[in-house]
Amino acid sequence: MVEMTLVAAALLAASVTFGAGAEADPALTVPRQAAAAPSIAPADLAPFLGEWTLNLSGPNGPATMVLSIRNEKDKAAGDLSSDAMPKQAISDFSMSEKTLVMNYSFTWEGNPVSAVISMTPSPDGPPKAQIDFAGGAYVMTGTAAKRDKEK
Repeated sequence: MVEMTLVAAALLAASVTFGAGAEADPALTVPRQAAAAPSIAPADLAPFLGEWTLNLSGPNGPATMVLSIRNEKDKAAGDLSSDAMPKQAISDFSMSEKTLVMNYSFTWEGNPVSAVISMTPSPDGPPKAQIDFAGGAYVMTGTAAKRDKEK
């Protein structure tokens, strides 16, 4: 919880100053035009459906978040949450090669903040995950693990 409070404080500073952030994982860096694609095919979304635990790390340390991805009326939908933030709805999904790209925005202390979540399957381990806040002002990278249905 303390780590997430530090992340939230850093995010606020990043959203106000738009200073330099952490280095993004090149494997997860997605061109901005790819993130704006209008839709995603159900077959492309299928491997990502379900509840995921994102184990991420940024300049202020580690954080754990829960990502839910589902099909609602033949459209991709989802949400992101953690102990330190309320559920954030996600409705903008696209693919960039094998990477699932999810865009959302939220307001932090009156300031709009854009965020891009990326998940990329890895042949030798868990999927790679990244959240890019405010256009690179604060970047968190790590892995995603499928959650048990009982949790």
